[in-house]
Parts: sequence; C-alpha cells; structure tokens
Amino acid sequence: MTLTEIPVSIKRVLVLEDNFIIAMEAEDILKSIGIGHVEIAGNVAEAQALIEEHAFDFALLDVNLGAYTSFDFAGLLIERGIAFGFVSGYGDDFDFPPALRDISRISKPFNESSVAGLLGAALVSRP
Repeated sequence: MTLTEIPVSIKRVLVLEDNFIIAMEAEDILKSIGIGHVEIAGNVAEAQALIEEHAFDFALLDVNLGAYTSFDFAGLLIERGIAFGFVSGYGDDFDFPPALRDISRISKPFNESSVAGLLGAALVSRP
C-alpha cells in the first residue's frame, strides 16, 4: 500500500501504547501519512475513557501493556465496530486468543509504510 492509498474514511485514530516515546512516534507517523486527529492512551482505562468521549475510525493497539494485554479492549472495539490493528514487539511468537489471531498486526519498530499498510489491511479484514 502506498501512502496515497490510506483509506480516506480514517480521520481519528486512537493509539493505545504504554511507552510514551513509542506512542509519540506513532502519532508522528500517523500525522505524516495524513491522519488528522490522533489521541494517545497509556493504558486500557484511558483508552476506554477516550472511546466513551470520542468517535474513532481506527485504533492502533500495543499488545503488551506491562502486566496486561490489549486483548480485552480489542473485544470492546469489535463490539463497537471500530477497526483496529495490533503492534507488537514480540513478532509472531506472542500467543493471541483465537478470536484475535486474524486481526492485522505489525511488529516494532514500525514506520510509515508498515503503519499505512496496517490501516489498509485492518479495514479490509474488519471484524
């Protein structure tokens, strides 16, 4: 996917990432590929509050959030019909729940191309 192929329907993105530097990098990348509004949550509670307050077109979820994972939050996104994709530093070695194994994901470190590809792929395979 080229950067010009990012779905125009994606205007607001939620980033759930517990590492602030990586979250800021994700925000910079998302804005550089044309996303107009990015909100960052450092944990699931913050992410839940944000989806209660705002509508999002897409969510970028870090798999490992310290002592927790983003899997339960992913279930909430599925219920609400919000497209999402995972970011993981573990590659394919992390054990995903069966219901989430087919969700698009990219590995850290990520770049503009991989993030753009994730957005496009996640919308195509939307849960």
